[in-house]
Amino acid sequence: MVKITVEIEGMACGMCEAHMNEAVRNAFQVKKVTSSHTKKQTVILAEKDISKQELKNVAAKAGYNAVSISSEPYEKKGLFGALRG
Repeated sequence: MVKITVEIEGMACGMCEAHMNEAVRNAFQVKKVTSSHTKKQTVILAEKDISKQELKNVAAKAGYNAVSISSEPYEKKGLFGALRG
């Protein structure tokens, strides 16, 4: 799993967050996507990495500007994650 953090400019409210989440879900196969207009970011959990250019294109089509994109390996935290290691 990979965690992708997209710094977004242009989101102003909860509807903007929902709009961005829907745009990502429609464009890519993701496990989870959450957006925050206050943090100015969208966080995506997916099985495999997503092209930065494709993410920028999806954000632009939704009316937002993807300023920066970073990805890192994601390991589930919590009770079951702690028991594994």
